[in-house]
Amino acid sequence: MDLEENLSTLLSKPSVIKNPNRESMIEAAVLYKEAMISACGALATWTPPESTGRSPKDTLIVRRKESEEKIDWDSPNNIPIDEETFNMVLEDAFLILGKKPRLYVTDRVLGADPAYALPVRTITDRALTALFTDNMFRPVSEGISQSVFAERPFTMFVLPYDKLDPKRYQERLRVDPRIGGTSTMVIGMDYDRRLGVCYGSAYGGSVKKLMFTVMNYLLPAEGILPLHCSANEGPDGDTALLLGLSGTGKTTLSADPRRALLGDDEHGWSNDGIANFENGCYAKLIDLDPSKEPEIYNAVMHEDDYRHHGAIVENTMVYPDGTFDLKDDRLTPNSRASYPLTYLSNIKASSRGGHPKTILFLTADANGVLPPIAKLTREQAMLWFLMGYTSKLAGTETGIITPKTTFSRFFGEPFMPRNPDVYARMLGEKMDRHRTTVYLVNTGWSGGPYGVAKRMDITLTRAMVHAALSGELEGVEYDENAIFHVLVPRSCPGIPSCEILNPRNTWEDKDAYGERAKKLAAEFTAHFDKAYGDKGIAPAVAAQCPGK
Repeated sequence: MDLEENLSTLLSKPSVIKNPNRESMIEAAVLYKEAMISACGALATWTPPESTGRSPKDTLIVRRKESEEKIDWDSPNNIPIDEETFNMVLEDAFLILGKKPRLYVTDRVLGADPAYALPVRTITDRALTALFTDNMFRPVSEGISQSVFAERPFTMFVLPYDKLDPKRYQERLRVDPRIGGTSTMVIGMDYDRRLGVCYGSAYGGSVKKLMFTVMNYLLPAEGILPLHCSANEGPDGDTALLLGLSGTGKTTLSADPRRALLGDDEHGWSNDGIANFENGCYAKLIDLDPSKEPEIYNAVMHEDDYRHHGAIVENTMVYPDGTFDLKDDRLTPNSRASYPLTYLSNIKASSRGGHPKTILFLTADANGVLPPIAKLTREQAMLWFLMGYTSKLAGTETGIITPKTTFSRFFGEPFMPRNPDVYARMLGEKMDRHRTTVYLVNTGWSGGPYGVAKRMDITLTRAMVHAALSGELEGVEYDENAIFHVLVPRSCPGIPSCEILNPRNTWEDKDAYGERAKKLAAEFTAHFDKAYGDKGIAPAVAAQCPGK
């Protein structure tokens, strides 16, 4: 297909609205019944059941000879699609979009640092999708012409409510057991031609994560380490990064009134420091407590004229009076809100900071065997970065009754497509160059496993995090944990009893602790050997794997 000719023809239609202002996108979303106005002025929308979350099995990467060696095809999240099938999807997208009564085109960028901001053009038939890109992606910066990607922009086609013809794609796309036949959805990426298509998914996160995955592929080639993390800055200009999977406390701990937020999800670490990818936040809403998360709550629920508000609330129960019920999960436990960073009170407007002084890896260990805080050497940090460990708890996913050990490389496995040694090596190099200290913070259980003991008190976790970020933990003595190969502090400023720092001390049955710790360590070893045994991981890093 002649992509340039088809694109030119599509965008020349009089129904195309290029870079509409924010107010007109909000008004159009309401006028065309893509969303309704809530009591506070935010927009409320609901998606079909298959679009209440990401669809990893329909998220595909075009496999080409030019780039296939750069991608870890052994990762379960790197699913290939052949060029012919991807072109068929593009052809269908052009055909369907060409028949729409109106199209919206937004030109935005990913990356607060103009040196590597990626220009992104989104073409969609939905005003709400266009508004989502306005919330989440950044305005085009004045210095965009100096970006390494200035001449390599990315184009994304989004058809959230259209479906592919299953007969046309039989034996080309997966069989979806939900519909009992060939899938009708594709979230596809062609890195070489810098094209993306989101066809059949109305979940806002599909758009956001497609572009973040693209950035995580592109940036290492430019010497920039992409990180799935939040970032904040202290009053003295010291930058900290927090990496952690869902349920580990990343959002809670990064929202520190003493530190300005750069961003809460994706950042790049270049030779000039840290820069946020995005313009907004895409926060989980279920059970959001305004007393515990006032910043997020106020960002979404503040009252304003709907034409100026523009926060998008997805799949949350709404009463007839327009108020939200954040505890009702009948639609999905994954209700979300998209809003600009400027709706938060304590942010750094530039979304840029210096080289991180401290990095925190967050885990919620339901086994109760990891220390609440531990210091990591360079090799230990690279190992835990590779593993991305936490425990999934009952209720977080259908079918999970007891805690389940989970490993997600780089704390964001679905979005890190390159071979794993690339990201790990870059972390070690940057730690060396900028003398960055890395800590492992366990926000999980202490004194026993989930169901027996209690979760670590958040006030104690905050005290330990403060000690780490302030540098007070640098001067204490450490002991190496023989099973998990991490350095456990003997004391910590702000902690009244040092007994909790060594998890074995908190268990009544010391033998039971040892058995549980060895069991978890064995899971680490098994996963490492399976995922990284032939991936070129340095022996010094491999030796730091628990159980080895």
